[in-house]
Amino acid sequence: MKISIDNLNFHIIDEGKGETIVLLHGFTGNALTWESFINKWSSSYRIIAIDLIGHGESSKPADASLYTMEAMSRFLKEILDICRLDHVHLLGYSMGGRLALSFAMQYPSYVKTLLLESSSPGLRTVEEREERIRKDYALARKILDEGMLEFVSYWETIPLFSSQQHLSEALKSELREQRITNSEVGLANSLIGMGTGAQPSYWESLHELGIPVLLLTGEYDNKFISIAKRMASAIPRADIVQINDAGHTIHVEQTQIFDKMVVAFLEKHV
Repeated sequence: MKISIDNLNFHIIDEGKGETIVLLHGFTGNALTWESFINKWSSSYRIIAIDLIGHGESSKPADASLYTMEAMSRFLKEILDICRLDHVHLLGYSMGGRLALSFAMQYPSYVKTLLLESSSPGLRTVEEREERIRKDYALARKILDEGMLEFVSYWETIPLFSSQQHLSEALKSELREQRITNSEVGLANSLIGMGTGAQPSYWESLHELGIPVLLLTGEYDNKFISIAKRMASAIPRADIVQINDAGHTIHVEQTQIFDKMVVAFLEKHV
């Protein structure tokens, strides 16, 4: 279904009944990232999966200011208000996890539990943020100049996704086809507006999270293992789980274990 906010269209998958899980995909993904989990979880929960701005079937505006974490958090609040939801389980992967955390910090009353896969609270120092902003602008320029096929070919080879090389050829092909469906403007503006450097740093605010939080990392994703451990030490009610034989995209690389870890966490907090 489509939800319109401020002349922007958001594509939403809404399935099942019960307590609500809201699913937020990562950069280059869309709501169908979660398709296999929607099919399973909708027998026990209401599932809301959203195409974030710049992705999938949602709008891809040319104004990068509409892609900021603050703007996206407000859009998410309005989506939940339209769906008459005010207390949800919020699960996000990578960029979607950073948005989920941002939303939980800005609108804490809406979030019952927070589940973050391979995510971070941003960068600690101004210098780190400025350097990352420069890199994200350069990558956004590359996308606009070279086009989607060239970008996806590059994106598939970055070290963050090296463990995906062990996936079946069919699954790698499926991931590639999904990535290619994106638009240059949508992805470029997502980097500019929602990049790790552009977003606020929440490191100093993590202690304010009073809700149960699940931090999921993959065995081979050393950078995000380190980040998750530091997050867990700051968040009062954090559980941290490291998934064996997986990298950054746990939900793709270890689907069944990811399913079990999420469901077990939710069952403790429904």
